[in-house]
Amino acid sequence: MSGKAAAPTARQASKAAFEANKLAKWLRRGVGQAIADYNMIEDGDKVMVCLSGGKDSFGLLDVLLYLREHAPIRFDIVVVNLDQKQPGFPADVLPAYLAGLGVPFRIEEQDTYSIVKRLVPEGKTTCSLCSRLRRGVLYRVAAELGATKIALGHHRDDILETLFLNMFFGGKMKAMSPKLVTDDGRHVVIRPMAYVREHDLEAWAKVRQFPIIPCNLCGSQPNLQRAQVKRMLRDWEKRFPGRIETLFRSMANVVPSHLLDAQLHDFRNLRATGVPDPQGDIAFDVEEFSNDGVVSLPPGVL
Repeated sequence: MSGKAAAPTARQASKAAFEANKLAKWLRRGVGQAIADYNMIEDGDKVMVCLSGGKDSFGLLDVLLYLREHAPIRFDIVVVNLDQKQPGFPADVLPAYLAGLGVPFRIEEQDTYSIVKRLVPEGKTTCSLCSRLRRGVLYRVAAELGATKIALGHHRDDILETLFLNMFFGGKMKAMSPKLVTDDGRHVVIRPMAYVREHDLEAWAKVRQFPIIPCNLCGSQPNLQRAQVKRMLRDWEKRFPGRIETLFRSMANVVPSHLLDAQLHDFRNLRATGVPDPQGDIAFDVEEFSNDGVVSLPPGVL
């Protein structure tokens, strides 16, 4: 008996093509909406796409190349990969892939791997130092290339995971910004996939057959706090479908008067004015929360 998989039937191939086209439209719509909502890319921009070799950055580049050809504005794309000199890194994969696309690119070689391994004790998390070193190199390259925007491949799940990491371990309500200015004030960083689900990127990577390169530096650390939070969120979504979407929407629907940050809301000088306040306590009296979501109570019940 042959070990080869049976060739798909015409019906199966047609269904697969339909699903792939639907997924492509979903991804492009999500990225396009995020770009529009936060004014991420403007006419005449030169966008530096940071390509790591993972599914997220491959997906980002793929969608931006499509939008570059169909968007109502004109912008250029240049791709940058940081070769961190990890042992066994297939240095020929990305240049060959990018040359095939015909997109301008630059491979920056910096041995940050050795620095991280030397400075971080065995068994400790390498991500923080690795990220700082990588950012420094990429910001320098962006200046050398004259890039006006630096595009990173973080998606919706990354943003939510960061929110919970900061709450659980940092005591802050802080996530990832869809658009920010770097600490030195010289660069604008954008995350065009802020609305995109990781699940969809995983599916798109299979459809497009991206030449994925695993990260052997941090990807081999299964007990990272981020990995634990990812498992928690995926478990929530499995048990309570829609919860993740609701959590994500909440980050764009903040009510400072019902939190505790005196820098965001002037609690100290708060006085009764006799004027109804739509953000006052009655904004919450009409709702009762349950495990199934929000139950609205009829007016006058309380």
